[in-house]
Amino acid sequence: MLARLPYTLVISSLALVVAAVPVQSVELQVLNPSNFEETIKDGVWLIEHFSPYCRHCRNFAPTWEQLVQENAKEADAGIHLAQVNCAVDGDLCNKNKVDGYPQLNLYRDGEFAEVFNKPREIEVLREYVSTHARRKAPPVVAPPPEDHIDIPINHEVYNPSGQVVALDEKTFGETISKGHVFVKYYAPWCGHCKKLAPIWAQLAHEMRGKVDIAEVDCEAHGGVCRSQGIAGYPSLYYYGTNGGSKTEYTGGRKLEQLKAFAEKVSGPAVSELTPEKLGEETAAHSVLYLLLHPASDSTSVKRIIEASNVLFGSPPVFVSSATSLYEHFNLDPSKPAILALKDHDSSVPAAWTYLESFGRSTEDLGKWLLRNKLPTFAELDSDSFQEIMNAPHKPLVVLVAAPQKELRETNEHVRAVAQQWKDAKHGGDVVFALMDADKWEKWLKSMYGIQTKAGARVVVANHHRLVYYDVDQLGHPIALTPTSIFSAVQGALAGTIAYKHSENIVERLARFLNDWLVGVELFVSAHPWGVTSFVLAGVVVLALFIRKIIREESVLADEFSRKARLD
Repeated sequence: MLARLPYTLVISSLALVVAAVPVQSVELQVLNPSNFEETIKDGVWLIEHFSPYCRHCRNFAPTWEQLVQENAKEADAGIHLAQVNCAVDGDLCNKNKVDGYPQLNLYRDGEFAEVFNKPREIEVLREYVSTHARRKAPPVVAPPPEDHIDIPINHEVYNPSGQVVALDEKTFGETISKGHVFVKYYAPWCGHCKKLAPIWAQLAHEMRGKVDIAEVDCEAHGGVCRSQGIAGYPSLYYYGTNGGSKTEYTGGRKLEQLKAFAEKVSGPAVSELTPEKLGEETAAHSVLYLLLHPASDSTSVKRIIEASNVLFGSPPVFVSSATSLYEHFNLDPSKPAILALKDHDSSVPAAWTYLESFGRSTEDLGKWLLRNKLPTFAELDSDSFQEIMNAPHKPLVVLVAAPQKELRETNEHVRAVAQQWKDAKHGGDVVFALMDADKWEKWLKSMYGIQTKAGARVVVANHHRLVYYDVDQLGHPIALTPTSIFSAVQGALAGTIAYKHSENIVERLARFLNDWLVGVELFVSAHPWGVTSFVLAGVVVLALFIRKIIREESVLADEFSRKARLD
């Protein structure tokens, strides 16, 4: 019978039979209506809903099986993988709102979280699984014997649950006083806040056991937000050890960027540095601090730990009592000294001073650390923009913008000029920065009037005041030469050359009014009873004044009436 069928029909029939072969998984749990809810009620689950007749499912099968095998090899994967066959259990797939195959749903503790809607490639899936995994908290390491502790260590485990903690008036103070907490201030109606919410939850999972991740609803708990000076949403602040310092996080809002920041601040405050490791560490970091102290001096180590809270983990701080390092930097070994090593140079510190110059002031030591935290030269991009342009010590930024085709050559040139400035020790807080003029074209034009087609351009920017300088002390446009750049920087520091505004007059007026209104709001929030008393006193004075006027008018009216009757 089969022999009499047309050849093409036989081939088509065989193709249909092959297509109907179910997709097989490798050591993969397949769930059904009887065990689905019970199985996924605990932990994080990524479920593939598939059909054995779906061509995309068959193409995806090897990738999914590879992911399953890799996940199974993890000692603490923190996420489970399973499948649901929609051809067999269609009702379950309908209940899970599956509208296409294959569909990957993420569940946390039995609750639907989201649908995976990224490219189904193994690298993307690995990152997705790693991001959403909920791993166990790292074990608490017992401290070594007391006679071996040179650096104070905090052994407390933060964020043990891996969940975002909602703070209110009762819990805020206690949580902040403990320190190592990253707080999001938000409003329920804020669109950016809604977009950040799932990322914030993922960050809490990633930082389990390391940093507390918290949030404050400023609509429900306005008093907390006013006490912290929150003027916009979402605002992100990190509170350091014992809640003694806080800083606003102004970096990117992607998970990787938030995680990188949290990883820095969760690390050890300081680390021991041996002489053999000096070259390796300076090669790895564009900036690092080194505290040299006599072996018997533990007070200086405690001081640098406390002062370094303002750095929030970057740049790193090292300590050492090695006499060979004192000799290397030609310093008095009887005195503790703090050094800032920049630009991968381990021979000469960019700045240094003996700790005695700060007296007992930890605050002044912290200011010194902030003033020296930036490298002499940096490439300015979206990740480093806030750290450089809005640095707390308000440096002048020698901003060099070059087209992409000239970036490599300009990079070497600017780096050399920056090195000359550092070697000459001209003084002043100055950072040299290189920008991709093609990528930042609109911003450069609106802020500094720079045209990207004109080749490399140089301005000296004071971003905190939103002003800039584009000529040197001779009145010539700043050229990409040491003489011209140094002249412009020295003129800007001395105030001998005129600056230009980065904003027009309307923008400056709007910013002034906004700052004034914010200032008034913060003053009222900080002194509610005083302001209320002042307003009430004003109302009473106004009422007495009006009453006096009315009374005087009444007396005049009576006098006028009396005279009229006499007449």
